Amino acid sequence: MEWAAARQLVVFTHDLDFGTMLALSHESGPSVLQVRNEDALPEAMVGPVVAALEQHEADLISGALVVVDTHRSRVRILPI
Repeated sequence: MEWAAARQLVVFTHDLDFGTMLALSHESGPSVLQVRNEDALPEAMVGPVVAALEQHEADLISGALVVVDTHRSRVRILPI
């Protein structure tokens, strides 16, 4: 997380621990895009992930946790 924050990168993960780490840290970065779906294979998630990146680009640049599943995406602005 420190490495990504220092480079202003977005962490892309299926692991729920990254959202928990963000919440506990009270930091404003790095942004995290978290896939929450049983089928996290690229074929199932490419459309929803690309749509979330396009829709929430400004939030991810500013600092956000974006949670994506096959039907929707949710945003929490950092710090949480």
